[in-house]
Amino acid sequence: MQRRSGGYRAEAPPGGGPDTRRVRLVALAGVVAFVLALPLAVASAGPVVDDGSPSARGAAAEDDRPPSPGPRRSPLLLGLGLATAARCGPELSSPDGVEAQTCVLTQGEETWARTYYRNATGEALSSALTLMGPGGRTVQMNCAMDAEDDPGACETPREHTAGDPGAYSAVAEFARSAEGSLLLRSGSNSGRR
Repeated sequence: MQRRSGGYRAEAPPGGGPDTRRVRLVALAGVVAFVLALPLAVASAGPVVDDGSPSARGAAAEDDRPPSPGPRRSPLLLGLGLATAARCGPELSSPDGVEAQTCVLTQGEETWARTYYRNATGEALSSALTLMGPGGRTVQMNCAMDAEDDPGACETPREHTAGDPGAYSAVAEFARSAEGSLLLRSGSNSGRR
């Protein structure tokens, strides 16, 4: 009886071509490397923004057009639609069982406020969400919160962004009734400077 030493060995493919298993292994390794490198390449590229520089505008001279009232922002695109920028404050909770986080959202030329909440008090509550913009502009939305312990959200109507989106802030106040004592106040500020 003949013995082979050296363990298992693949036989050479007929015709002397490359080993198909090795080719598949190399192809699979290439696909894995591509999948791992793609997010890094996208993250390092950053957003594409028209910063108003002459190279971004083209060769048109500035004398050819009337002065604009201010820099025009171009909405950022993420895949299928406009990107939504969110500036949120910390997640807060009250001893009574109200949890909330309040955000200012900007998408394209629109800005609005949204508060995410959870009411674990066991009773219906009322909340007032206020979006404050530059020049004293405010939008307020009153929302009723069910007595259920399910997460919910309340948001103001979308408004045209006036000025810098960073100048907007939002505050949500939660109480047992419209005139009741305040249980929790949640803001869009991060608390960090």
